[in-house]
Amino acid sequence: MQRAETDMQVFGFDGAEMDRAFDFREHNPEVTLVTPLIARGMSKPDCLAMLKAEGIELPEMYKLGYKNNNCIGCVKGAKGYWNKIRKDFPDVFARRARQEREIGASCISGCYLDELAPNAGRYEAEPDISCSGVCVDARREIENCEF
Repeated sequence: MQRAETDMQVFGFDGAEMDRAFDFREHNPEVTLVTPLIARGMSKPDCLAMLKAEGIELPEMYKLGYKNNNCIGCVKGAKGYWNKIRKDFPDVFARRARQEREIGASCISGCYLDELAPNAGRYEAEPDISCSGVCVDARREIENCEF
């Protein structure tokens, strides 16, 4: 919970996540939410390109081809994600499959993880890293900023 009227929470929602920011604001009207990536129209590829241009190493999950740097074995993942987890982190996959059976519910629709066909779903292996004009403008703004 926000402590004072002057407090704000800064979220890294990118330009494709305006709906998430809208929903958050709607469900948390007491929070002052700041979304600088949305305000600048920056995409995830823009952000990844800025990191790369500054010599900042990408998070390990991006390097492995995941689209997000979530916890390993995120229950919000779809079939393609879970098949990638099965290959990259078999111990995590097996643990989640056991947990599903213990609680009697699956995190994916249509089947339990231990029933998931190894070729189900699709998941591109490379993160898109490209700097658009928006990214170039943001980098210039950062370079001209005085701290």
